[in-house]
Amino acid sequence: MNLEWLIVGGGIHGVHIAAKLLDEELVSHQQLRIVDPHQELLASWRARTSRTGMQYLRSPAVHHIGLDPWSLMKFAGKKKRHRAKLFTPPYDRPSLELFNNHCQNIIEQFSLIDLHIKSRVIDCLPQASCMKVKLENHQEIVAQNIVLALGASEQPKWLDWAPREDPKVQHIFSPQFDAWPTDNETVAVIGGGISACQVALRLAKEGHQVHLITRHELREHQFDSDPGWLGPKNMTAFQRERDVDQRRLKISQARHKGSVPPDVKMALKKAFRNGTIRWHQDEVQVARCENMSSPYELETALGSRITVDRILLATGFTAQRPGGAMIDRLIDSADLKCADCGYPVIDRSLRWGSNIYTSGPLAELEIGPVSRNIAGAMRAADRITQELKRQKQRLKKIS
Repeated sequence: MNLEWLIVGGGIHGVHIAAKLLDEELVSHQQLRIVDPHQELLASWRARTSRTGMQYLRSPAVHHIGLDPWSLMKFAGKKKRHRAKLFTPPYDRPSLELFNNHCQNIIEQFSLIDLHIKSRVIDCLPQASCMKVKLENHQEIVAQNIVLALGASEQPKWLDWAPREDPKVQHIFSPQFDAWPTDNETVAVIGGGISACQVALRLAKEGHQVHLITRHELREHQFDSDPGWLGPKNMTAFQRERDVDQRRLKISQARHKGSVPPDVKMALKKAFRNGTIRWHQDEVQVARCENMSSPYELETALGSRITVDRILLATGFTAQRPGGAMIDRLIDSADLKCADCGYPVIDRSLRWGSNIYTSGPLAELEIGPVSRNIAGAMRAADRITQELKRQKQRLKKIS
């Protein structure tokens, strides 16, 4: 198969970039494909957000995968009574159900289902003026351009003390997750960020006995980085900084890791008061279990012993560069530049080499702290399409 554009990754970033390329008429439907191993586009996003019990997004209504800034608002309808439960203050944050329905509407509007190749990229080999892409299903694609829209969803962060082979101990973001309790159980949720807190609240609502174990106090932030990173307030200085190691430092300092928005914190405190969630500001050091039918006994740094039926890790993702061995081989074969942190050194158009574009984590040394978010997907799509328009204008002048 020969294509003009191949997008690797069918999550929020890949889907939005595909819609943007089609809407701007920068590629035809026939010359674009999205490679993603899941059965449906956005499958990983839907699974993760559903699992946590998320009701409303952390981001505002203007952050979505549509192409009009007010697309989500318009999709919800104009009548206030109809929209009452679809958004929540502050910033008109949309319900997860509304957001997902809007995403499906965009997928259908651009017939993206027809472009989905359900496989995994195992190799990207640079050619003279294109990329040869090998898939897990043995298919080969020759693409003039590729977009690496890879997320960190396959890199859940495991803790050293947590057994990996016991079905009673799982990470909520593991692609193989199948451990949600059905009977009334005592569950330890490990983590102090929004996902861990939402999981704890969902478990408590379903009638389970919940122990939320966090290493630190609950850190309250409306967003996972300051809103100034969405515009020139913070990005101007970031763009001026040409040292990529300094950029990495700025990104690390800007992110509110392990934080929760005010509404989630308020719900947690209510659960703490009524006893449906027990909070331990502590750190697990050892997890012991005699046999498959026995409960786990957790020993903490402060000397507590907590007995639970199940352990759910909600500790986010590792900091390593996504893409694994496939990206390692691409770096070697195409002689691509990386910063000391291992992430791509790219230009303002998010190019990593002449015909390789990036989005999400792989673009964060250019996009900044919001790169992994929905806002980052929107910014990446804008950067890529603006560059393509400039290229078209240059070609017109030459001809």
